[in-house]
This record gives sequence, C-alpha cells and structure tokens, in this order.
Amino acid sequence: MKLILAIIRIAKMNKTKQALSDAGLPSFTAMGVLGRGQGRGLGPNYQEVVSDPVKLETLKAIGTEPRLKSKRMITLVVPDDKKDLAVETIIKINQTGNSGDGKIIIVEALDSISVRTGEKGEQTLD
Repeated sequence: MKLILAIIRIAKMNKTKQALSDAGLPSFTAMGVLGRGQGRGLGPNYQEVVSDPVKLETLKAIGTEPRLKSKRMITLVVPDDKKDLAVETIIKINQTGNSGDGKIIIVEALDSISVRTGEKGEQTLD
C-alpha cells in the first residue's frame, strides 16, 4: 500500500475530488494547509507587476518577504497497483506549468485498520 500526500491549489480542489472519484479513488482526506515552495513570493520587481496603487501601498506596508500560501493537502492510501493511477489523475488536473502547482509525496504504508470493523490491510481500502 502507498500513502500519497498531494499539496495542490485551493482552486483545483473540486476538480481533483471529481477526477479521483471518476478514477475509482473516492476515499481520501483533505485539509487546509499553509506553505511555500521554492518560489519566493513577490520578487524584487513587484512594483512593476502591481499596477493598482492601493495594492502597491499595501504590499509596501507589509513587506515582500516570502509568505506562506493557502493550499489543500489531500491524503489517500491506495493499493500498490493504483499508485500510478492516483498520481496521474492528480497531475492531470493540477498541472498548469506555473510555479505553485504543488507536490506529490509517496510513502510506503505499512498497514491500514478499519476502526469500525477491525479489518486490516488492503481490504480496508475498498
């Protein structure tokens, strides 16, 4: 079994949820998270990019150091044979080619136990 953690843009959550369900992977957990990747927020030329004087003054007041951005983190556990399907589905919906598209982390899941039934292993993933 694999544990897949996918950090995606908030705006892509509904499409991702639908795509995972359509792919036969309807069971997952999602939560709001804050973070940042290698993008450093606003670069040194932010004054050239921001044309609205009110926004520009606000940015000057709060500074331009790297900020944490709101994202969604999806967590799903899948059988080994569905790992590629899950990853491809998430990438297909979330890839824009721009900085901030997200990350997918895959780790080995040692076991899964259903709290309700006590079942263990991959049968809990259905």
